[in-house]
Amino acid sequence: MAKDESDYLSVKVAGLLPYLRRYARALTGSQTTGDSYAAATLEALLADRSVFDQGYSDKVALFRAFHIIWSSAGAPVEGEDEGIAQRAQRHLSRLTKNTREALLLRTVEEFSVEEIAAVMELEVSDVSHLIDVARREMEEAVKGRVMVIEDEAIIAMDLQDIVAEMGHAITGVARTASAAVNLAGKEKPDLILSDIQLADGSSGIDAVNEILAAASDIPVIFITAFPERLLTGERPEPAFVITKPYSEEQVRSAISQAMFFASTETLHA
Repeated sequence: MAKDESDYLSVKVAGLLPYLRRYARALTGSQTTGDSYAAATLEALLADRSVFDQGYSDKVALFRAFHIIWSSAGAPVEGEDEGIAQRAQRHLSRLTKNTREALLLRTVEEFSVEEIAAVMELEVSDVSHLIDVARREMEEAVKGRVMVIEDEAIIAMDLQDIVAEMGHAITGVARTASAAVNLAGKEKPDLILSDIQLADGSSGIDAVNEILAAASDIPVIFITAFPERLLTGERPEPAFVITKPYSEEQVRSAISQAMFFASTETLHA
């Protein structure tokens, strides 16, 4: 390949490479293996960059090139990670074939169904089916203990109903930051659903900070009317932020994904 063509390719992929590496790690469960697949993709593109001439966006084209490599030699999920990352990969490895790829492309990289169809060379209807299967398997695969931090009784009851209908246990409901810390100390939850502004003027963010200081591997979903208070760029970054008023579908989807992956931070690392 001529130097100007090589430079052209570098410009195309430079800003997208971090996303490809993130996805490859989530898919393989190993930074080393993921990077190997990313490198193999770049080598293939140096030999043939025609995928960028097929009318796709640059990101879709890059991921399509990756999937050509992946589908021909798809590696098993590795066991390199530990803790929540290891649990996430163990769960991912149990999903039906191709559902892991479709789900990660949708939830991690936020591709549209049409874009995923282009990346995986599938029909749109097939992609939708794969994502539905993955989400169903996610919900069925992981059950755990959920703690609710919420000072409004009606909302707390609604969240408890949703959690219970999904088959999860409820460790309790806390209306203040101090009550939340005490509750978590008595029984460690697998997931926290938390409001921000609590009954006595205390903060759900402060409560979560203190709980995670003692047990940092708990995923958190904030359900709040004040989402802007979470846009600090500092830890703890929640797995999900749901804005009130919420829908039951939003809560169920967030709980399923947070419980399954242990934390979205695992996949965005």
